Amino acid sequence: MSSGETSIRGRRRRTASEPSKRKINYHDLRNPFPPMDVFSADQISAMHETAFRILQELGVKVLLPEAIEIFRKAGARVEDDMVYIGRDVIDAALTNAPKTIVGKTGVREKDLTFELGRLMFQPGAGAPHATDLVRGRQPGTAQHYRDFTKVNQNFDVLHMLAPSIEPQDVATNVRHYFTTETQLTLSNKFPFVFSRGTPQVMESFEMIQNFRGVSDAEFAANPHTYSIINTNSPRTLDIPMAQGLIDFARCGQLSIVTPFTLMGAMAPITVAGAITLSHAEALAAITLTQLVKAGAPVCYGTFTSNVDMKSGAPAFGTPSHYQASLAAGQMARLIGLPWRCAAGSASNLNDVQAANENQFGLWGSLMAGASVVIHSAGWLEGGLTVSLEKLITDVEVLNMVAELCAGQQATADEIGFDNALSHVDPSGHFFATPQTMERYNTEFYEPIVHDYANIGTWTERGAKDANARATDVWQNIVASDTGVEIDGDKLEALQAYIAKQTAKGGAAPES
Repeated sequence: MSSGETSIRGRRRRTASEPSKRKINYHDLRNPFPPMDVFSADQISAMHETAFRILQELGVKVLLPEAIEIFRKAGARVEDDMVYIGRDVIDAALTNAPKTIVGKTGVREKDLTFELGRLMFQPGAGAPHATDLVRGRQPGTAQHYRDFTKVNQNFDVLHMLAPSIEPQDVATNVRHYFTTETQLTLSNKFPFVFSRGTPQVMESFEMIQNFRGVSDAEFAANPHTYSIINTNSPRTLDIPMAQGLIDFARCGQLSIVTPFTLMGAMAPITVAGAITLSHAEALAAITLTQLVKAGAPVCYGTFTSNVDMKSGAPAFGTPSHYQASLAAGQMARLIGLPWRCAAGSASNLNDVQAANENQFGLWGSLMAGASVVIHSAGWLEGGLTVSLEKLITDVEVLNMVAELCAGQQATADEIGFDNALSHVDPSGHFFATPQTMERYNTEFYEPIVHDYANIGTWTERGAKDANARATDVWQNIVASDTGVEIDGDKLEALQAYIAKQTAKGGAAPES
């Protein structure tokens, strides 16, 4: 039997690509947990007011002249590259920003709704390196990028495509052709486009629109792709990020605004101070999108953790990371926008530290009420590496979270007086009751990598640990077809477009 089909106490573990007999919708998730607060309402209000004061009195440095001019025309005070934004401008932007956003994908059943109360997961993203137990740790390649895209497509609990790794064997002037083609041909999920200058962004939009067969009006009406926009903390909006906010807003595509702040380094050492700075930077970026186009789709976001004060290295999955996520959730609810948070790990390999950190960060995001959890699976080394094994072991946890989102029923059939309780005498067992016989194949979550066998059975099967089992899982996925239906004419047109643009020299990213 293959690795995904081994017997577990007489039961067969399903393969990662095999649909479960259970009817649980892992795609359309709603967070079942009441949001948790870390600060009082008065404290959150004080942080919010201080963010306005930061933007009005201290200002934000904007390096793109076009963005400076947009702010100036809206009434902001400008001194060289420093922009001072008044409260009235920000309040108007928050009024215009949509509270619900529908992201369109390749198939309608995978469309996404971004709003408070929803729950979506994106795997680890943006790493220069990839690692697995077969090839070791390497600079990211085109093959790694394809592998991660196929694994992402395989799991319904991963809702969005991610810029998993940088395929460094593909030149930067044509890399956007490769990544866009890979996303469109190996997946039908919500694709990602880097904000690396208007030429690359517009060409990526054109490829997505044409391949998905979307009219100009349809493309502008709802986002068909998204980007992550990071401010440069403290209080700086650089050229590519500012241009990305403008380009995505003008074309009706989704920007997920994410100040990346580390307490004690790029932000105050306290949770309250770091989140206040992050909130101010997010408000400035959101305001820019709405000044470009009122109603442009945009998500609030933060990624705030602390540094290790002994080494200066980023730390994730810490108590401060958890508390910052809760505070960011309070800010998001205050302004009413869908928002992103993040998990992640600073561990150098997929070990117990990696699991602890990722799950602690994940639960912080869940308790904070995040609409989107970025870096929810696969991240190592503080984002320098993504791991295929960790992607699989983290997805196991995401699947279990999705199971919790389904809730539980307590009808007469579930309580079971007539079909279970009345069938068993004292000191008996419930294995053969009608309720058990009806539900034994569907009641419990079926793991993809966890092994519930006793030590004797586990030893007979080779004593594989979770990493080794995860290797078997991702290799089976990568070796299989994704099942994505491709229109041959559209594929031919996409490849012809890429060949034509490549012959012209592609489009260099802007710095």
